[in-house]
Amino acid sequence: MLHSRLFPGLRIVSRSHPQASLTRRHGRPCLRVPPLAAVATALALGGAVRMAAADPPEVLTPEVVERWVQIMRAHQPALAASGERSRAAALNAEGIRRFEDPEVRVGGAIFSPEGMNPSEFGNLVYGVEQKLPVLGKETANRRRAEAQAAVEAARTSALLQVFRRDLSIALFNAALTGRRAALAQEDLVALEAGRTVAEARYGAGEGTSVEVLRLQSEAARRTTDLASAEDDLRAARASVNRWLGRGPDAPLPAFGLPDPAPLIPYSPQLLRLARLAEPQLRILDREREVAEAELVVSRRRRRPDLGLGVEGWQYGGDGGFRQGMFTLSLNLPWLNQDRYRRDIERDAARVRASGLDARDRELELEEELYRLTTRIAAERRTALAYRDDIVPRARAADAAAVAAWTSGRGTLSEVFDTRRARLEAELEEARAIAGQWIALGELLLCCGLEDLDALWESGSKAETAAAQAIPVTGR
Repeated sequence: MLHSRLFPGLRIVSRSHPQASLTRRHGRPCLRVPPLAAVATALALGGAVRMAAADPPEVLTPEVVERWVQIMRAHQPALAASGERSRAAALNAEGIRRFEDPEVRVGGAIFSPEGMNPSEFGNLVYGVEQKLPVLGKETANRRRAEAQAAVEAARTSALLQVFRRDLSIALFNAALTGRRAALAQEDLVALEAGRTVAEARYGAGEGTSVEVLRLQSEAARRTTDLASAEDDLRAARASVNRWLGRGPDAPLPAFGLPDPAPLIPYSPQLLRLARLAEPQLRILDREREVAEAELVVSRRRRRPDLGLGVEGWQYGGDGGFRQGMFTLSLNLPWLNQDRYRRDIERDAARVRASGLDARDRELELEEELYRLTTRIAAERRTALAYRDDIVPRARAADAAAVAAWTSGRGTLSEVFDTRRARLEAELEEARAIAGQWIALGELLLCCGLEDLDALWESGSKAETAAAQAIPVTGR
């Protein structure tokens, strides 16, 4: 029986049992119920005896999160596609040719009877012309392709950082949703046990049918809430599988929330770190290099193309060589100087725009760092307040309300109110912990880091340096 497992102090026996004892109250027989101290204790803990899980939850420590990130890197198709684009850009840069393919010409000459003698000058013409890479055009094109490859590599690295953050958010949301479902399960177990006690009290003539009805209705409502929480949990786990590159129904362990994380203070060192390694800033820096390379290409387009050629004449009658010729060719780009100047001004404007975009991102990054460090501190403060003060008080109040109700000195409404307050306090604690770790994941993205320990180390060093910089004004 459920009540015998939850409440060892409660024993309800049947009339046919040899140890059953009957009393009469209001002229009718009823069961005699032993003291309910164990009932009060179990109900106060809100169903502290949880449904036994097949496996313990996997606490989302930084090491565990990093392990799931490595699984994502191996199976996420978007990351693989980004890596292939980066590889294609690198191969394109390596494929830029320094020497153009030579141009071969073959032809023949026809002479009139009044013209020159073909046996003297030759009537078969063949030649080859090679453009010379001496004015820097090919080098500029290669550097532009290398800059574009660096942009694709930066985008691949940034995409991994973004996916790392999104996977971390999905994992902690799944852990928070699992905690919400566990609290709903605990509440349902407590309500079912309370209904058993209320039915026993009513059968013994110590309770009312109203209490039984309220507990039955509350248990039915909580059953619906639990089903909704389980649906939300399945959706959260499907989100985790989506970032892992797997189907929504792929098996996952249960996730648990870790303890509150240490503080990350806002500091100039943290800002410098973010300016150096923030993924979006790195992409903007590489795009500025591409714009600068485009500017160099536009400037060198004004230079002529030089070509060296060799030409020979041969007589078809005897196959003998008659004459040869060496040529040096070049085009004349000076007729389009205005057009070239417009191209240069266009690329120079793009370089300035890239610098302004980077400056705007730096200002946005500074505000984002301040917001995230403030949020981390606030969530930690909230989590510690609930863990150390509010939740213990709520549990004590819940225990007192249940003890008062089981002894006939309290009401069932007080039990409901205190239990809701306790469940809400425990849920708020879980929300604060998950919110702090989610903010830490976003801060990792801003700083371009992959290790939370490195983030805490940089934060502690910055805090120490700031403390050492405070002048001593007096003794």
